[in-house]
Amino acid sequence: MIVRSLDEIIGTERDVQAPTWCSRRFVLAKEGVGFSLHETILYAGTETRMWYANHVEAVYCIEGNGELTNDETGEKHKIEPGVMYLLDGHEHHTLRAHTDVRTVCVFNPPCTGREVHDENGVYPLLTEEDA
Repeated sequence: MIVRSLDEIIGTERDVQAPTWCSRRFVLAKEGVGFSLHETILYAGTETRMWYANHVEAVYCIEGNGELTNDETGEKHKIEPGVMYLLDGHEHHTLRAHTDVRTVCVFNPPCTGREVHDENGVYPLLTEEDA
C-alpha cells in the first residue's frame, strides 16, 4: 500500500514546474501499477498547447475555469469543476486557464516523472529503464 500526501510531494522531484503549469506526481511508472496520477495546476491567464502522441490522458477538473480547444476540429469546451475530458485519440489541444485550473490527471502508459513537453507539446515515451 502506498499513502502519499501533497505536502510530501511539494518541493521534491515529484513537483514539476513549467511556465504555465505545475504538476505534482503522486503515482509514477516506478510504482508499477500501469498508470500515473498527477495533480496539475494550470496558471490563470495562460495558454498551454499539448499533444500526447504517446499517452492517453484523462483529466478531471476540481477547481477553476478555463476553455479546452480541440486544435484539430476547432471544437471548444468549457472546463470547470466536475468536468472530465479524455484524450483517447491523441488530440492536439489547447487549454486556456481563465483562473487557476486545478485538475487530477491519469496517464497511460504511466509517466516516469522525467517527461517535459517538447516543442510540439508532446511528452516522450520514457520507461524506468531509460533512467
